[in-house]
Amino acid sequence: MTTTYAALLRGINVSGHKRVPMADLRALLSGLGHGGVVTYLQSGNAVFTSASDDENAVARELEQAIEERFGFSVECVVRDGAYLRAVVDACPFPADTLEGKQLHVTFFSAPVDPGRLASVDPAGYLPEEFRLGDRALYLYAPNGLGRSKLAEALGRPALFKGVTATSRNWNTVVKLVELTRD
Repeated sequence: MTTTYAALLRGINVSGHKRVPMADLRALLSGLGHGGVVTYLQSGNAVFTSASDDENAVARELEQAIEERFGFSVECVVRDGAYLRAVVDACPFPADTLEGKQLHVTFFSAPVDPGRLASVDPAGYLPEEFRLGDRALYLYAPNGLGRSKLAEALGRPALFKGVTATSRNWNTVVKLVELTRD
């Protein structure tokens, strides 16, 4: 029995830093014994099948292999297709009426206590909004992520200390659901 996963690599191929060619990532995952490996975009999204049923173990194995192969550390979040579908289904915003650049999901490596976000006053960022979900944070940024003051506030390292966080726009999230569909 195999599980279809998406690996979300944090902070690679941004401004020429931490370059991980997708062909090399596919070869690395295949070399770890995973099957059906495909990548999506250059920003660190890989879909594959694995005999492992432990997402965290798969993520740690991939992080170690990337460090050995490329000489730098990259944090990874690995989630199965069912979880990704549940994230889409639970979206608290009207995703079907928004542009993909207006809606983002930050995936966390572990559950996040809502108390961590107590210092972020939602009213101060309207019309931008966020909602916390199951190991995910939904961000509505009507003018895009690059102009989002709320994204900047939520990006403070202290908020999610000890938890890996990596964001994807809605179009990418939906595509990963399609790619992980069994």
